[in-house]
Amino acid sequence: MSFEEFVASRHAAGQLVVQPRMGFADPVVMRAGLAATKNAAATTVGTVTLDSYTRVCDTDSVAHALAHGIALNGYPIVNHPAEVTRAMLDGLEGPDFPVQVRHGSARPADIFRAMLAAGLHTTEGGPVSYCLPYSRTPLDESVRNWSACCELLAGAELPGGRAHLETFGGCMMGQLCPPSELVALSALEALFFYRKGLRSISVSYAQQTNLRQDQEAVAALRRLCTELLPGASWHVVIYAYMGLFPRTPAGSLSLLGKAAELALSTGSERLIVKTVAEAHRIPTVAENVQALEHAGAVRATEKVTVEADNQVYREAYALVDAVLNSHEDLGRAIVVAFKRGLLDVPFCLHPDNAGQARSYLDPAGRLCWSDLGSLPLRRVVERGHGGAITSSTLMSALSYVQHTHDAQALEQPMTAIGGDSR
Repeated sequence: MSFEEFVASRHAAGQLVVQPRMGFADPVVMRAGLAATKNAAATTVGTVTLDSYTRVCDTDSVAHALAHGIALNGYPIVNHPAEVTRAMLDGLEGPDFPVQVRHGSARPADIFRAMLAAGLHTTEGGPVSYCLPYSRTPLDESVRNWSACCELLAGAELPGGRAHLETFGGCMMGQLCPPSELVALSALEALFFYRKGLRSISVSYAQQTNLRQDQEAVAALRRLCTELLPGASWHVVIYAYMGLFPRTPAGSLSLLGKAAELALSTGSERLIVKTVAEAHRIPTVAENVQALEHAGAVRATEKVTVEADNQVYREAYALVDAVLNSHEDLGRAIVVAFKRGLLDVPFCLHPDNAGQARSYLDPAGRLCWSDLGSLPLRRVVERGHGGAITSSTLMSALSYVQHTHDAQALEQPMTAIGGDSR
């Protein structure tokens, strides 16, 4: 059973697939983390997250770290021989426990080759989402690299089903990117994969600041992908909030529970979790298992009804349409769109991002556009924001989710160990 078949079968059975982000340099520790994920009391898939040096193709620094016992923040799949990775996965990865490789590279060719050599064929990323937030690699260079890697993955001969590729475009910058642009980028990266021959795809969307707006966004993403990806097998993966996470354990679990509620209420098939340690440090295996089981225990809610032609869809459609009209080759169209400001990610400092568009939080916590720059949304956006964005309002917006859930947690009655404190 392939990754896509596993997720589809569990979704058909009414189960939400939950997934951690963990990655460890030592194959023994990485194997223990995967085993704990597999044995968690939830429907899980495994993750091998790579280290930062591998992300930027700095294999010399990886080699130096491994030789001198210097800690790495993930699994160095390029430096570890394929047989080492296969042994790390042996008896764990399989039809009942697929494993995805997560990296963050704008130049992932060596990662893709190492992954396939080790028998893994499920990964994620995208030419925009793994370039603008994480590197200074020129966007056109990232597009060329991702084009070649998609063709490599699509052409790979695999015994366990088709290769699977997930977009990261729905998570751009983690926070303060209005949902319509997240939806547009996720859909465009999925279409990029599709046009390179991939037919097993997942499309990402990261939890933002307002549940109702997020539900509209997922509906918009589904509608766009239905229109853009005929004949492909695809599903939606929700990411628990990627900005400043609550500092209290109760606040963190509350926010994670809301992410699970978003996934369940929108019929999404998979959820990437975060832990109670996110605001402080890299989480332990036990903290990842706690997050998986907490999210997996959230009860199913009735699927929400959202207007198909909602505001997020109208904006996302306008962005996608403008890009597709920029050039017949989608990779070239994406590059041209960023040069012209037709795609412009708020607060992104990459040299190829125009940096003219801005966002703000309205009183209901919805992410809105305050400055459109050259985005093709002037006849689509409902309302503007007259006030200037100051350092104070920016910091307030950045910490809105963290403060909201921490405050709610601290307002709960305190319970003493072994009984009620009243």
